[in-house]
Amino acid sequence: MHLENIVIDAVDPHRLGGFWRQLLDAERLTDGPEGFEMRVHLDPGNGPEPGAFLDVCLQPVPVPPTEALRLHLDLLGGPGQAEVVERALALGARHLDIGQGDVPWVVLGDVEGNPFCVMEERAAYRGTGPIAALPLDSADPARDREFWSWLTGWAPVEGVADASLRHPSRRGPLLEMCAEPAPKRAADGKNRIHLDVRLGAGEDADAVAAEIVARGGAEQHPDWGDLPWRVFTDPSGNEFCVLPAPSGA
Repeated sequence: MHLENIVIDAVDPHRLGGFWRQLLDAERLTDGPEGFEMRVHLDPGNGPEPGAFLDVCLQPVPVPPTEALRLHLDLLGGPGQAEVVERALALGARHLDIGQGDVPWVVLGDVEGNPFCVMEERAAYRGTGPIAALPLDSADPARDREFWSWLTGWAPVEGVADASLRHPSRRGPLLEMCAEPAPKRAADGKNRIHLDVRLGAGEDADAVAAEIVARGGAEQHPDWGDLPWRVFTDPSGNEFCVLPAPSGA
């Protein structure tokens, strides 16, 4: 398995996708009624190799999400932090006060109000590409680091969060497990941003599902019609999807 997609719910996927494509300098893959998809190249010399890219997918939802984010994007800023902020503002972002106080990073909202951060210089974020980190709320960061490491093949690394993972190539963003401000409740609804992992050649979907449950996750059965992927939650209740192996794999 490998981590393939960052998926964002959007009332207007075309508008929100255009914002993120320009801000991330990403390659547009699709733009239509079923959503907007772009590819962020982390290592242009390695083409479609897992770990050389992440896809960002905007999927349509009928109403704006209102739940607190449990996963968001931290963008690489460093010495160019001010320039990244100005570029985001020019594309339609706005400053947000979410109670962060006096911090060295900058909190912004995208064109649909989803919070994201532009980070200051941090050694842990060198060489990540435009997305420095994916902070994920966790009830038990050490436990969830082990779960997501098994799920994605990413390796534990030193970082600034309670627990962090990164692709073994040391390309791309960190997946950061951050102590949650409050537990995930059923009433909170689905996370508006989630991750997708894809099965590799020869991996059995039922065996993977059983292992997810054995490791503290749970399979969900939402009434979304006949889908080719399966929906799960991690041990802290964060949704993710497991996609089938590529055709011909």
